[in-house]
Amino acid sequence: MADNILVNAKSLPNIPWQDRPAGYELPVWRYSENPVIKRDATKNSNSIFNSAVVAFKDGFAGVFRVDDRARRMNIHRGFSKDGINWKIEDDPIAFVPAVPGLPDSEYKYDPRVIEIDGRFHIIWCNGYHGASLGYGYTDDFETFYQGENLMMPFNRNGVLFPRKIGGEYVMLSRPSDSGHTPFGDIFLSHSPDLTYWGKHRHVMAPRGSDSGWQSTKIGGGPTPIETKEGWLIIYHGVLNSCNGFVYSMGAALTDIDEPWKVIARTRPYLLAPTMPYEQVGDVQNVFFPVGSVVDGDTGRIAIYYGAADTVTGLAFTYADELVEFVKNNSL
Repeated sequence: MADNILVNAKSLPNIPWQDRPAGYELPVWRYSENPVIKRDATKNSNSIFNSAVVAFKDGFAGVFRVDDRARRMNIHRGFSKDGINWKIEDDPIAFVPAVPGLPDSEYKYDPRVIEIDGRFHIIWCNGYHGASLGYGYTDDFETFYQGENLMMPFNRNGVLFPRKIGGEYVMLSRPSDSGHTPFGDIFLSHSPDLTYWGKHRHVMAPRGSDSGWQSTKIGGGPTPIETKEGWLIIYHGVLNSCNGFVYSMGAALTDIDEPWKVIARTRPYLLAPTMPYEQVGDVQNVFFPVGSVVDGDTGRIAIYYGAADTVTGLAFTYADELVEFVKNNSL
């Protein structure tokens, strides 16, 4: 690590970490013991993937996508002391309706968890006449409340920024369609209260042959990370290959005050599905970043990602190295 460029990042001395392998020169590397969460970590799970993690008390907590053996999609809570060894609850989170008459969810999947001023906000893909953005929150990871959907169908990959910008909450999302979504740009929206959303801005679109790994669609990943160079946004991109979709990970920098304005964006991917547990599973060739934890003292970042829609992997980087890579390898 050359320099710590993080802003407003808390000290996290127990961040899960493994040093870069000897002779490895790229800015992001995998945990050697991946998958960190296997598909059968609960008593009735078919798969556990695309899950979000946050620092909590003296360890870590998370909201995990668990598809059960009836292939029902839901989200469960879990806890860990070290961010590596996890106890995930067998039953889904039982949300308390925060508003009267809240409609049921047909499904819940791909959660993001974002801490803002001590409250943990949860956004997921919510089944309500199609893929919508569901919203809930908890203050203690014991009682969870569910509010109104943030967006109408069809939308996925909702990601809150970790603080208000210009006095308003800000969220990334990826409008889609009712199917497997063979397209998708990243947009940004503002809200005064986490209920009413507007002032929508376009952020990024897929690219063409100049960056084929993100030529079909893109979508937000973990919570944006504030740095001295701008917001560091880790995202996924999709290639439509002759053998189907291939999901890989990239990163971008956007303006601090106007975060829909892109400063730099990786032309090459950061990591792609090249390991067997990323290539083989319920959905082949998927590297899907969803959660991250950050240490403000060292600039270390640990990234949780779904692999082959089956298991959860872990990767590592330093903020300064990743930002420099984005700037030096930009479209």
